[in-house]
Amino acid sequence: MFQKLFFDQIKKKLPANIAVVQEIAEILNISKDSAYRRINVNKQLTFNELHKLSKAFNISVDHIFLNRQSDNLIFQNRIIKPDNKSFENWLNAIASDLKIMAGVKEKQIIYSAKDPPIWHHWNFPDIAAFKVFFWKKTILQIPEYANKKFSFDEYDTRIHEIGHNILRYSTKIPTVEIWNEDTFNILLKQIEYYWVSGFFRFGDDIFRLYNSLVNWAGHIQKQAELGFKFIYGSKPEGLENTYKLYENEIVLNDNSILTNVNERKIYYLTYNTLNLLISTDPGFIEHINIFFNMLISKSMLISSSASKERNRFFNKLTGNINLFKRKLNQI
Repeated sequence: MFQKLFFDQIKKKLPANIAVVQEIAEILNISKDSAYRRINVNKQLTFNELHKLSKAFNISVDHIFLNRQSDNLIFQNRIIKPDNKSFENWLNAIASDLKIMAGVKEKQIIYSAKDPPIWHHWNFPDIAAFKVFFWKKTILQIPEYANKKFSFDEYDTRIHEIGHNILRYSTKIPTVEIWNEDTFNILLKQIEYYWVSGFFRFGDDIFRLYNSLVNWAGHIQKQAELGFKFIYGSKPEGLENTYKLYENEIVLNDNSILTNVNERKIYYLTYNTLNLLISTDPGFIEHINIFFNMLISKSMLISSSASKERNRFFNKLTGNINLFKRKLNQI
């Protein structure tokens, strides 16, 4: 029974265009016939084979043994250590997940956004540069950033390349985003904190960042109007109703993400700002799916034809950005 469940998990991990038998044979360095016998449970997996497969497909053996009647859940923990390489690996993992999603037929992301979803940042390199610096200095507290001040000159081109891949893949995935009034304001508060704390190396950079914020808000509004995502500066092209933006005024969002990849649902929950807990537990996913449906039903659609509500939302957002600039001029 266990071996059948184990291979069922492997099949769910693989895209439809990849043959399970061929993949198993290559990983275990055995013939296709031998792979068939293991998949059909005519031959037991050895401990070494089980280890190789669980590592190759990132499957928790404990999860399969878990008593389904218990309240325990198994999560994959994607944690960032306080160093540059770990941060780069974290970004690469996100890019890899989105690349897989972009390549399959059935796909969707539902994002309850406490902060603007990560792909939005890379439409504007200046905003991405600030967020990356903020994450490294304030959230991860990477030692070499302790005494550093923010400057656009030090933006890592490798990080930008990975981030741009995240943006590029995300535009190919139908997405539902649920924002509230504070979703954008958090970034304004982070920038203001850095300005007041003297963490900008050059004073003019704060106003350069302000101009990017204005353009950023305008681009997100344009995507919401058209109903699809596209990269800033490129020709607006996409399928209508593949980008749905909602405003929720009553529930505090928590940066939780539910994805659908060829009918296989995966849930991502952020904690400590950047770290991720990931689950594919069917019972838990169903509970999350019910919650997201409730959240959407209590939210207001502000994309596509909802021009009045969209203009109200973004006018308020732009007003907050302009208020932020006036505060800067007074400091």
